[in-house]
Amino acid sequence: MAATRTKAAKISPERPPRRRGAGATPPPRVGFVSLGCPKALVDSERILTQLRAEGYLIAPAYRDADLVVVNTCGFIDSAVDESLDAIGEALAENGKVIVTGCLGAKGDVVKKTHPAVLAVTGPHATDEVMRAVHAHLPQPHDPYTSLMPPQGIKLTPAHYAYLKIAEGCNHRCTFCIIPSMRGDLVSRPVGEVMREAESLVKAGVKELLVISQDTSAYGVDVKYRTGFWEGRPLKTRMTELARALGGLGAWVRLHYVYPYPHVDEVIPLMAEGKLLPYLDVPFQHASPRILKLMKRPASAENNLARIRRWREICPDITIRSTFIAGFPGETGAEFEELLRFLEEAELDRVGCFAYSPVAGAAANALPGHVPEAVKAERCARFMQLQEKISARRLERKVGKTLTVLVDEVNTGGAVARSSADAPEIDGVVHVAPSPALQAGAFAKVRVTSAGNHDLWAETA
Repeated sequence: MAATRTKAAKISPERPPRRRGAGATPPPRVGFVSLGCPKALVDSERILTQLRAEGYLIAPAYRDADLVVVNTCGFIDSAVDESLDAIGEALAENGKVIVTGCLGAKGDVVKKTHPAVLAVTGPHATDEVMRAVHAHLPQPHDPYTSLMPPQGIKLTPAHYAYLKIAEGCNHRCTFCIIPSMRGDLVSRPVGEVMREAESLVKAGVKELLVISQDTSAYGVDVKYRTGFWEGRPLKTRMTELARALGGLGAWVRLHYVYPYPHVDEVIPLMAEGKLLPYLDVPFQHASPRILKLMKRPASAENNLARIRRWREICPDITIRSTFIAGFPGETGAEFEELLRFLEEAELDRVGCFAYSPVAGAAANALPGHVPEAVKAERCARFMQLQEKISARRLERKVGKTLTVLVDEVNTGGAVARSSADAPEIDGVVHVAPSPALQAGAFAKVRVTSAGNHDLWAETA
């Protein structure tokens, strides 16, 4: 899992507070380092929002901060190492550090490695973090610096935002320890989710990226109870939520969707243009035996049939997925079965990870662990095949006109994304220079050429 690192919080520059009386104490400043997945990023945004609501300023560098908060990732060993390194760097550069996030839920690993940290909390623990901040950096009330934008503080660019609809997960996949860190599924009230989404769109957000640990399970824990938004009943369920979000006028992109049967219900919404024709479904493998060892739902045969149906209903759909190569007990024949699935499925966007034994994962006790060299070789073969598939599918877009969302404009043109491209994990569309291009705005472009992962285009 790639870590998104945000040092000193990549947010818009803050306006200086109004001038106070002579000799007044300047407001305290907090530095911020955010690591991990988009779900952790949302946790960071909530903490930053609360900090600003209480009048704290966000420091641009360690030396300018009175205290640093580090939001960690603890999913795989490399993420643990990066998190521990980030904590050590913050301690060395600043000295006053509060640690939060998934690594904080893994026993006393943080305190053992860095005993000088001021406090340690687990994930989605805004209240605990704020209590620690209050204890070590008290904030006197000020009516001016307590003001904040209604959409809260965001670490993403102004034109897109992650919308987290639930915490935790009810699955017990044998390779994963997320439930032990984040707990079972807890769905946010549907009215609360819609109010946040509406606030984001009113603030100028053009794209909402819907995330959770298991987006398609939204509402299971509350038995899909009916909530309310703007005085109207709305069921706490993915389909109904997606339909409501699709009416806000922004791009809506669904991530982390398990292949449950009711997922089929959102495909017509994509065909109608209410949702982006994009589905992030972590299939993980194709071998029935390996899927059973992983404790994953569905089967390769069912998945292939459903992919065909999805494309019949919505021909423009982009399907992204992730897979694990070298899972304990995986035979050469089962890996070849995975490659055959990949060829037949022709997925658009794919990531592959060599199995990594995460401390506490049930899969560690399985027999037949695959040698590291074999795992690396299988992962490389997998990605080589997928690169050819990706290039083949992208080539079909040459000559077509696409709507793109421009992420940045520079002297060489613009970097943009189409409906097929989620930020940071998928490819991009490189657009030739044009005065019509503006960061954070939509544009119509004509595709002129394609590579293995990206497209090149000019304004239409």
